[in-house]
Amino acid sequence: MTGTTRYALYFTPAPGSGLARYGNAVLGTDNHTGAEIPRPEGLADLAGVTASPRLYGFHATLKAPMRLALGTTETDLLTAAAALADDHPPVPVGRLRVATLGAFTALIPEAAPAELGLFAAECVAAFEPFRAPLTEAETARRKPERLTPRGRALLARWGYPYVFEDFRFHMTLTDALAEEARAPWRERLAAAYGAGEPLTLDALSVLRQDGSAPFRVLQRLPFGG
Repeated sequence: MTGTTRYALYFTPAPGSGLARYGNAVLGTDNHTGAEIPRPEGLADLAGVTASPRLYGFHATLKAPMRLALGTTETDLLTAAAALADDHPPVPVGRLRVATLGAFTALIPEAAPAELGLFAAECVAAFEPFRAPLTEAETARRKPERLTPRGRALLARWGYPYVFEDFRFHMTLTDALAEEARAPWRERLAAAYGAGEPLTLDALSVLRQDGSAPFRVLQRLPFGG
């Protein structure tokens, strides 16, 4: 992706919140400021298993990374995101827990409410006019041969296979891990997380990636509905 710019619509926790402090410390970076963040005590070895999520920063995906469609601009995208956020009420999510999700470790809701999936679907549809079609290389990176027929259809139509009925809210904490490493990392990260506070989605974040650089938050737009 060298030389290209991509944008994404994510949930990022409020800067300075307990959730932000935890996620930033696990990944070792703050995607709002770009600052390096010290790893939690006793978890310095996280540096070896967080390369991929570190590139994106601590977040939950609502509209996956995309190049802008011809005729659309960053200003257009920010304006549309601000309008959606301004009209949207907060979405109560409840408590999160550290879990193994496939080969990854992530924070997921203990019980995801229906409103969460509806909001994610709204974001997928609302920002689709801004998405440039996938190139062959971009499609190949999603490994369509490993997807179900429905997953391949979603990838072809929406540029990402994990949308609508296949959406699952998650905040990734590690790279894909070997099977024997998954439970130990889950237990260590759960101990560092503790009980946590109930989460409410209270804002929509627009992020940008220039070339192969890490994603950075352009704007975090509070909900106002």
